[in-house]
Amino acid sequence: MNAPLTPNQLQVPELLQAARDRVPGLSHFGDDNYQQALEVLTQALNTEAKLSATGQVMMRERLVGQLVNRLIMEDYFQRFPEIAQIAIDDPLVIVGLPRTGTTMLQRTLAVDPRFYSAAWWETRYPAPLNGDTPQDASKRIEMAKAEVAQTIEAIPQILSIHPMNATLCDEEFMLMEHSFLSAMDAYADVPSYTAWLDQQDQRPVYTQLKKMLQFLQWQKAQRGEPQGQRWLLKAPQHLHTLEILLSVFPKAQVILTHRDPAQTIPSMASMAHTLWQIYSDQPDPRSAGKQWNTRMARGILHTMQVRDQQDSQRFLDIHFSDTVAKPMEVLEKVYQFAGLPFTDKARADAQQWLASNGREKRAGHDYSLETFGLSEEQMQSDYAQYRARHLAANH
Repeated sequence: MNAPLTPNQLQVPELLQAARDRVPGLSHFGDDNYQQALEVLTQALNTEAKLSATGQVMMRERLVGQLVNRLIMEDYFQRFPEIAQIAIDDPLVIVGLPRTGTTMLQRTLAVDPRFYSAAWWETRYPAPLNGDTPQDASKRIEMAKAEVAQTIEAIPQILSIHPMNATLCDEEFMLMEHSFLSAMDAYADVPSYTAWLDQQDQRPVYTQLKKMLQFLQWQKAQRGEPQGQRWLLKAPQHLHTLEILLSVFPKAQVILTHRDPAQTIPSMASMAHTLWQIYSDQPDPRSAGKQWNTRMARGILHTMQVRDQQDSQRFLDIHFSDTVAKPMEVLEKVYQFAGLPFTDKARADAQQWLASNGREKRAGHDYSLETFGLSEEQMQSDYAQYRARHLAANH
């Protein structure tokens, strides 16, 4: 029998009520199975995550904030039915293990206004809040900047792992979280929730993501931002569910980024462990290593299988070493793949961006397999197929 909940533990009815209290008059959170997912998630957070007192407050705030976003977004969709008519079926999606050059590639491409992309502040605060309007997002941007500054002050090592910036484009992971069917093991050690998640239909993650992109695109138009031609997306999470992404976005094209897992997995475990430290005083690095390696090894194999069943023309392979050593050649390939001319302006803007934001501008990131309970033998075993297909012949 489960131990009774203590008063400060996370409870779904209280979270739902807290969200409704913040936006009086709104009560519709949407029609997917968010509530069941939230029940399983809060149970795992209460019993497994070893949340600190501060971590508990922050996690509650995170969940309530996501529920508030859902309430506001549903209200906008009801009042402005044209939002649901915005066609988003052909994003260019960068998919690969974290630490494979995906951020650098995405941010270089995002300089081109022909691509729609979401800045970190938009993924953190996708709905107008506290008197903000779709036309003016200045309050949300200031909130996001303050939050990024706080995070960097609390865990400065985050910058060597992932260059956080409130106003630069970032991955859509925080948008996907609004389904409550997304990898919360990025923030906390919740193995029972992760195991449950692996048995669920992930389609609501993508139908929710599409709605949120429509909502963001509509807001961009309200602010008078330039009209793009297609969305630019990027998230390692898509490795697990690529077939659903390709179904919900039927004309999507996928850029797959490659780098040896022995270099990426411990770095990613280090990032997860670093984030766990925000919410828990006692996160276990070996648990982070085991969980993330298991999931990513499975995700990589899953992506290889999905790819074999799809039209090969939908995929482009990019190697991390090329992204670093010859970025302009990589961009040339990407534009050709995307069917967009690589104009002189796009080329000049990309070169200027790269000159100001190269990898060497950031601190080095130190980590080892052993710190996270992993070994080179395990890497060889878990990624043998992947290495044989994507790494052996190329680099």
